[in-house]
Order: sequence, then C-alpha cells, then structure tokens
Amino acid sequence: MIKRRTILTLPALLALAPGARAGVAARMRLVTAHLPPLVLEDDRSRPGALMEMVRELCRRAKLAPETEFVPWRRAVFLATSMPATAIFPLTRLPDREAQFRWLAPLYEEQYGFLAPRRGNFDLSRVAEMKDRRITLLRGAAQAAILAELGYNNLVEAASIDEIHRFLVAGMADAAFGERNIIRASLQSRSAENQFEVGAPLRSTTAWLAGSLDFDEDDVQLFRRAMAAMEADGAKRRILARYGLA
Repeated sequence: MIKRRTILTLPALLALAPGARAGVAARMRLVTAHLPPLVLEDDRSRPGALMEMVRELCRRAKLAPETEFVPWRRAVFLATSMPATAIFPLTRLPDREAQFRWLAPLYEEQYGFLAPRRGNFDLSRVAEMKDRRITLLRGAAQAAILAELGYNNLVEAASIDEIHRFLVAGMADAAFGERNIIRASLQSRSAENQFEVGAPLRSTTAWLAGSLDFDEDDVQLFRRAMAAMEADGAKRRILARYGLA
C-alpha cells in the first residue's frame, strides 16, 4: 500500500518561511517502511512517533512531500539512486556517511537480541552465540553492527512479520533489532511470554536523511525546524505519546 500527500504548488513554495530556500527539499518525496511504533503504514490516528515527527518537521519547513511505504531495502535503494528522495528512520553509521545528506536527527535507537524462550540462543551468554542464525531486516544497518560484533550467520527478512515467522518456524535462533520495535511486534501478537529480550548492545541515532542532491541550504532548513521542535518541546511530546520519551 502506498500513501501519498499532495506535492507543493508554486504558491505554496512562495510561502516558505523567511530565509528558507525552495531547493531540492521543495520537491522531495519521503520513503520509509512499516516499523511500529516508530512508523505505521495503516493507522491514520497514530501513524508512529517518527512519522509524526517528520510530518511536523515538514510542516514547519512549509513542505508537503509524498510518502511512500516500501520494503526497507528498497527504501535505502531509492534514497541512494533517485533524486530528491529522503528516507527515515536511517541509522547513521560511518560506512553510510558519504552516501546521504543527514538532514535531522530523530531518535536514539537501542539495539539488542530477541530470542524464543527455551530456544538455543542464550541471552545471558551472547558472546558465545556467534555461530547462531540471526534474523534481521534486509538492508538494515544491523548487519554492519552484527558483523562488527562477530555475528556472520545472518538470515535476512523482508519485513518485521517475516522476522517473526522465521523465529517461530525455527529458521533463525534469534533476531537483532531496535528494542521498541521488538517490543511493539511482540505486543501486537500477544507473544511477550514466548520470547525474551536481551540488554541493549549498541546505541545509535536514527535520522531523516536525503539523497546527495540535497544541499546545505536544505540541510539547514531541516536543522532549524528540528531545533525549534526541541526548543518548544514538540519533539519530546511526540515521543511521549508513544511511550518513547
């Protein structure tokens, strides 16, 4: 399913805030994936903390981009191959630094393991589990994090639902992902008692990032909007509505 919003008309572009520049940002589109509770594709009343945050950023910058939901790997591909394309929530890592324009920091991520109870992945001895099969989203930054930690037996999945199926079917021994996404997935399936969640192993920052044709004026447009959201408490209030503050 693809959700679209109206592209800005010329009068709307001329109404940009004083000092703003109608550059690449004025004609950008957004790409993302269904990642509850951060981004929800089918919930209009509660679209996810980061979806609300990005919408508010765009509102303050007087932008109205289209939003397209695609599998995460395709979202990354589009943002690195198509012009005027922004992606969120994208983990900022050294090997990605030169691939994107980093527009605004959104959220501090906490990554760790999820394993079935009575399975063969011991969350109390994760350093000894490096030969186990670990499932994760295809194209996600977790692969680089896991490789750095010494885990190389990876089972990539197209979606959060597929990750869950791999675990239930015994096709993977554990999953590696963002703790709040993991918890939301378990809660949506009433499966909290079937799995255990390990302690966070890595903290990173998720960003709104753009294709390389975004320039410094575009970056500053979003940075100013985010600074204003932090100053007036809007960012904190959005995260609090989802229990993430």
